[in-house]
Amino acid sequence: MDSAQSFVSSQPWYISLLLAVGSVWVLRFGAQTLAVLGQVFLLPGTSLKKFGAKKGAWAVVTGASDGIGKEFALQLGKAGFNVLLVARNATLLNTLGAEIESASGVKTRVHVIDFSNSDEAAYIALSSAIDELDVGVLVNNVGKSHAMPAYLVDVPLDEMKDIVAINVGATLRVTHATLPGMVTRKRGLILNIGSFAGSVPSPMLATYSGTKAFLSTFSAALDEEVRRKGIVVEHVNTYFVTSKLSKIRRPSMLIPTPKAFVRSVLSKIGLPCGAAFSGRPATSTPFWSHAIIDYAMTVISAPALFVSYTHGLHKSIRARALKKKAKGE
Repeated sequence: MDSAQSFVSSQPWYISLLLAVGSVWVLRFGAQTLAVLGQVFLLPGTSLKKFGAKKGAWAVVTGASDGIGKEFALQLGKAGFNVLLVARNATLLNTLGAEIESASGVKTRVHVIDFSNSDEAAYIALSSAIDELDVGVLVNNVGKSHAMPAYLVDVPLDEMKDIVAINVGATLRVTHATLPGMVTRKRGLILNIGSFAGSVPSPMLATYSGTKAFLSTFSAALDEEVRRKGIVVEHVNTYFVTSKLSKIRRPSMLIPTPKAFVRSVLSKIGLPCGAAFSGRPATSTPFWSHAIIDYAMTVISAPALFVSYTHGLHKSIRARALKKKAKGE
């Protein structure tokens, strides 16, 4: 009998039980960590060819005029999809369409719609435009946040209405318009661009946070409905990315450019990466530093701590924003 066995056998039974449980936990944690790191850094995601890339299929991208949406349009065009560009700024969309056609040799179309102020006629027109196309990919990217962090009692009613109309209403209506064709063709990819604010209830961004939590639940439910029909639904959990929405201009290790972020999303389709053990079905956190943060939050499992930290962060952001506003910057 070696020294380790001798030590275990000499201990009371409950000490041996605790050692056994601890060993199992360490092994489980190690296996989960290796799985996450393998998905983030080694394993490739599902090929976009499965969804019709280079076979005449179209990608529909909402909020395509700038930032993450623009980058999705550019990279999906480069991957071999024709692209339907959807947003409210016709000039920017037409310029982007010409850029994609010149760079990638695919077709583009433009559909102008203001999701914050869309009536039934506007959505019927968008549905008609989508019905004409063989859509392989839908990117529900359009989104709106608050002008600055604020307590709900101080948030303008119009701002709240716009956030819900864009983040929830537009996602539902565009998905509902696109899904029947995907079901008929038995293939499709739906990417719903989410936020860590949906994973961590975010004081002073309560309306935005609630709409992003909706995306997580909606994606998981829809994925279960359509998975067996050859359709992948993915809620993309996103930390900060440089964009007009985040109001961050300078990239860092934790805050990628839209180009780097979108590249990670499209290369990891079907892999949960940082969300692998979070208990959120159909969620992926593909960008490497976001994935590590998401996984660490799952391991720590202290929701109240994260909510409190977020509250303090938003107080600080609001204070800085008010100072800039007072100086007229």
